[in-house]
Amino acid sequence: MEGLGDGAPTTVPLAKWRSDMSRAFQYYLDRSTPHPVGRWLGTLAVASIYVLRLYYLQGFYIISYGLGIYILNLLIGFLSPKVDPELEVMDGASLPTKGSDEFKPFIRRLPEFKFWYALTKAFLVAFVMTFFSVFDVPVFWPILLCYWIVLFVLTMKRQILHMIKYKYVPFTVGKQRYTGKKSAASSSSGTPRD
Repeated sequence: MEGLGDGAPTTVPLAKWRSDMSRAFQYYLDRSTPHPVGRWLGTLAVASIYVLRLYYLQGFYIISYGLGIYILNLLIGFLSPKVDPELEVMDGASLPTKGSDEFKPFIRRLPEFKFWYALTKAFLVAFVMTFFSVFDVPVFWPILLCYWIVLFVLTMKRQILHMIKYKYVPFTVGKQRYTGKKSAASSSSGTPRD
């Protein structure tokens, strides 16, 4: 019975430390949310370090291939709408086609912040995996690269055709402004003519 009591005091400080670290990590993650440019520059730096490490080691191509497939999967989620228009059309509801229809904003299946976070984590995990020689499987890397390029082109072609078919654009530039009926408002507010 003494063995049970000996382990309890060591696990409580460990759990407290883990909870404190998790809370601190979440605090800094929340603070980074309104700074997308800084976040993406940090991810670019992590990706550059990973690429330099691969160039220096001349190996770990399987890890890079897996990372590429994962990035492609994230990109498809980032470019896809949360509600698939094909399923909406089947249910009877359709996308707005006229100006008088209800406005439905484009909502991503994978929001930008989650896309950034998953991408950064993927590069960090891949970087750590390069320190273990068990993941350095000898492969002919040009075949993997060609296969990934073909997969990328086919997947993006399908995604772009889907965007064209259902007339949505997954990118917004700046704040959307509504003009309304300027001509009617300006003529009614003007001075009367003689």
